[in-house]
Order: sequence, then structure tokens, then C-alpha cells
Amino acid sequence: MTQGPWPGHARDSPAYRRILLALLFAGLATFAQLYSLQGVLTGLAAEFTIPPAEAALSVSAATLGLALAVIPWSAVADRAGRKRTMSWAIGAAVVLGFLAALAPTFGALIALRFLEGLALGGVPAAALVYLYEEVQALHAAVAAGTYIGGTTLGGLAGRLVAGPVGDLFGWRAGVLTVSVLAGAAGVAFLLLAPRPRGFRPLLRGQGPSLVGRIGANLRSLRLLAVYAQGFLLMGGFVAVYNYLGFHLEAPPFLLPASLVSLLFLAYLSGTATSRLAGGLSVRFGRLPVLLAAVPVMLVGLTITLAESIALVILGLVVFTGGFFAAHAVASGWTPILSSTGRAQASGLYNFAYYAGSSVLGWLGGLFFGQSGWPGVAAFTGTLAVVAGILAAVALRAAPGSAAPAR
Repeated sequence: MTQGPWPGHARDSPAYRRILLALLFAGLATFAQLYSLQGVLTGLAAEFTIPPAEAALSVSAATLGLALAVIPWSAVADRAGRKRTMSWAIGAAVVLGFLAALAPTFGALIALRFLEGLALGGVPAAALVYLYEEVQALHAAVAAGTYIGGTTLGGLAGRLVAGPVGDLFGWRAGVLTVSVLAGAAGVAFLLLAPRPRGFRPLLRGQGPSLVGRIGANLRSLRLLAVYAQGFLLMGGFVAVYNYLGFHLEAPPFLLPASLVSLLFLAYLSGTATSRLAGGLSVRFGRLPVLLAAVPVMLVGLTITLAESIALVILGLVVFTGGFFAAHAVASGWTPILSSTGRAQASGLYNFAYYAGSSVLGWLGGLFFGQSGWPGVAAFTGTLAVVAGILAAVALRAAPGSAAPAR
């Protein structure tokens, strides 16, 4: 008797909860390492006697490596399996993280960080596809939100752990500590993730080639609209976090750098809203939630224009919550909209997401140089509005855009 397709683990089943926890730890392991250097840039710049902009290349090298690696890793995941691919990626990244902390020269550090980014690309390349293969489709949006929540916690933990440890014992100790924590999170992922039941390996010669799978996804206007969400919204998000610190260290605020670093705690609002967005998507459909997140971001940006530090922080929290809600919906929508090469569809989303981080995050600095913080806010707001218009036009009748019939 032929077995039917695997329907996925039911919500609130033990296996479903284990998958959520496993992906939470995978997100922690990945993004803590990706952004750990951002918390110790001052110490790194002092040791190697380099300017801040050059020190920041230690972060850019890793994000560039990740962006370039997601598509190749997606091909590996199609053959080797999603869980196995993520395990390999986390393990390799932890080893490279240890080596990066011991780098004898700045050039060696940049090379190792690039390789670490290449390794880390295996997790976002496979995580959401793994989720959609293993849980019931109705609840996949909530589960995707949990994974995105793990990425926010990882990014926050990497910065907040490396920073204080680096202040006490040097930047190398800070990075090593994060790598140890990432290794522990990787072990937790391995132990918690249940045996895959929905994965069907793509055999050599079976189905379209890798280029064919990528091409099929790039020909979909709906997927291109989703990729645009990642590119535009992430670009604006990074611009805000890149230049708000400069704004707050200048008059009228004159905050010390130690206090400005605590702004990353605003990420916690994204941890909450990413999961909330998943639940709301099940109830109302993905498109209404995505479109609602855009005005939330705009309101937050507007509040940051105030000359009160309390209002600026409030605005940042609101903006961050809106961004991660939109990101959770867009990234989780990608596998649903793809009929061929879901792993490549997710890989392309991640490529667009990190390309936006690199290109638009840097471009925001030109607006900051010309018009100060209002220029960055206007630039980011424009990106959000364009993203919302593209979504409203291209995704109106897309699968999952509306709430399922009851």
C-alpha cells in the first residue's frame, strides 16, 4: 500500500513543540555568531589600530559570505536533507568562530569571518523549508514566526554577550564566549529536532537543474515582490540601526556609547511581533498583516524624530516590531509561493535580504551625511512605502494572502 504525502506534525503535538524549540536554537546559534563582532568593534579597532569603518568590515564580511552561500547551501539541502544541512552549517561556523577569535592579523580575521558567513548560510537556506515539510501547513506561519523570533534573540545575544565580556577581557574573549554559546545552541538543535518525515531527497537527474529551479523562482512576479520586501525593508532597518547611534551621541542627546549600545534591546519587540504576526496571518491572511506592518514602521520612524530620548526609544521599539512582523510574514510566505525549488526560493529571499542590508544600509549613510537623522528616517520610510505598494499590487491574489476558509 502506497503511503500518502506526510501531512505534517499537528500543532501542540510534542514533535511540533520540539521543532519550534529546535529552530529557535538554530536561529540563536546562527545570528549570535553573525553579529557578535558588532559588539566589540571598539576593542577590535584599538588592537589592530584601524578606523571604525574598517573595523566594521568584520561584520560585513560575514553577511556577504552568508548572502553568497544561501543558494549553494539550498542545493546541498535538497540532496542531503534540511536537518543534516543545518547541523553541518552550525558546526562549521562554530569552529570558524573559534578560529576568528584567534586571528593573528586583521586580514586573517576578515577572511575567517567571510568563511564563517559562508558556513552560516546553511541555516537560513534550509530552516523554513524544513519547517514547511515537517508541520501542518495551517500552522506553518506561526512556526515561521518562532524561527524569526530566534533570529532576533540570536542577533541581540551576540551583541550583548560579546560586548560586556569584551570590555572585561578583550574582544577575543567576547567572540569566543559567543562561539561557545552557539555551540551549545547547536547541540540543543540536534537533540530537539525530530527525525525528518517530510523530506524527499532530490536525486541526481531528477527534476529541473539548480539553474532551472532558480530561474523558475525568478520568473515569478509574486516571489520577486516578496524578495523586494526583504531587500527594501532590511536595507532600511540596517540604516536605522547603523546611524541612530551617531544621532544620539550628538547634541541634543550626547549619550555615551555604552548607553547607545543598549538600543539593541529594542530587538526584543521583534521577538514578540514576529510570532504575533505568524498567528495573525493564520487568522487574517498574510497580506493584511504584511501591509499593516508598514504603517507601524512609519509611525515608529516618525516618533524617532522627537528631541526626547524616551520618545526616540519608543519609536525605535515600534519601528523594530513592525519590521520583524513584516519579515516574519515575507520570509514564511516564500516556500508557499514556490512550486519548484522551495529551498532555492528561500535562498533567494535571504540573498535579497542581506543584499539590502549591505547596499541600502550603506546608502543610508549618504542621507545621514546630507540631512542628518531626518534624512535617514525619510529614506527608510520611502523604502517601506515602496515595499508596501509592491506587496499590495503583486500579492493581492497570491496563495495565503487571505485567511483560509473556515
